[in-house]
This record gives sequence, C-alpha cells and structure tokens, in this order.
Amino acid sequence: MRTVVVTDPPRADIGDAETLGGYGAATVHEALGRVGYLGPEYRPAWPGARVGGTAVTVVCWPGDNLMIHVAVEQCRPGDVLVVATNSPSTDGLFGELFATALAQRGVRGVVLACGVRDVAELREMQFPVWSRAVSAQGTVKATAGAVNVPVVLGGQTIRPGDVVVADDDGVMVVPRADVPRALTASRARVEKETTNRAAFVEGKLGLDVYGLRQRLPEFGIEYVSYEEYRKENGGD
Repeated sequence: MRTVVVTDPPRADIGDAETLGGYGAATVHEALGRVGYLGPEYRPAWPGARVGGTAVTVVCWPGDNLMIHVAVEQCRPGDVLVVATNSPSTDGLFGELFATALAQRGVRGVVLACGVRDVAELREMQFPVWSRAVSAQGTVKATAGAVNVPVVLGGQTIRPGDVVVADDDGVMVVPRADVPRALTASRARVEKETTNRAAFVEGKLGLDVYGLRQRLPEFGIEYVSYEEYRKENGGD
C-alpha cells in the first residue's frame, strides 16, 4: 500500500448528499436496485442518527489511529469520514476527542470498519458514528496508511467523494457518478410509498395494492376450507 494523502478529490454535490440522507439508507438502497449496502454489521453508536454526506476515506493499521489524525485536516463541511483497516480489527480507533475535532470542521459523521468508544459522550454530543464494534481497547499512533484512496467496507468499494447515507437501518454508499440516478429513483420510490401508505390507511391489502392476488396461482398457492384441509390430513 502506498502511504499517500490525496488532497482535494472531487466530491458529489453536498445538497444532493443531504437529499439522499433525508430519504434514508433503506429507500436509497431499494431505489438503486438493492446495491451499495454495507451489511448488518455496521450499527449506529446511538439511535436516531441520520446523515448524508461525501466520503473522506482512510486506511489505518489495526490498533493504530495515526491516519485518522492525518485525515481530519482533509475534511470539509458535509463530509463523512470512512475508516478502513488493512486487516480485521475491532479496536476502538475513534472516540469523543476525534468527534470534537471533526464536528468543529463541519463533518457530519463517521463510518468505521473497526470499533468505537466513548459512546455516552458521542450520544451526548449527538455526533453520528457507525461501526462494527464498540470497544474500549486503546490504540497507538505508529504506522502510516493512506487518506482519500478507494477502500472496501462490507464488500462495497467506497471512493473519496462518493455519497454515504446512514441511519438506524445501516449504511450504504452511492458512487459519485450514480448520484443523479439515485436522486430520481429515490424520489419515485418515496412517491410510490406515499400512495401505498394512503391505500393501507384506507384498509386495502398488500395483496391488492401490489397486484399479488392474481399471481398467487403462479406460486402454487391455493385456498381450501378448514373442513377440506382437515379431511385431507386425516382429521376426525
């Protein structure tokens, strides 16, 4: 790995990132065809957080947060810091002091492939963090990594400037070039769900709203009365 800090990479429009963050991870994930989700391992440090921002990426060594210190300088308002490690680690590389420094720079949150600590303080600060673990395990600052290079979290490649959407449902990434499609598809999905919600409030069933009823025979589903079922299964 080249130990490099890439400065000023192109970023997605921050307004677009905010809009996608408002739609939420599940909606954007579904709208894009169920791609970009980091998986259920990435959980919020405290409930209720919701962000949409542009990625600043970091590669650290396990148990070593030197490169997070380096990365803070590269962060701008609206960014989300995304931290990978070059081999699996659950150590607590990030805590309240880092959050204080990032909040001062207008950073919206952090996604960690490792562990987080100082959860009570982060909750009090209302600084959003998603991670694979909560761990009090401390770290050193001894080994160089990289900033603003492509990283892989949860099987998803995240490049600097991509949009990160995160909330209670998890974390997903939208490639910078795919943001226009994500906006259009997410808006359409929200409009459709609004229509469906109104139908459910009226008492309609999903079988009819989604046009499933006429398809049930295709799945081999048949309706039988209780008496028929009892006789077929040897009931008395």
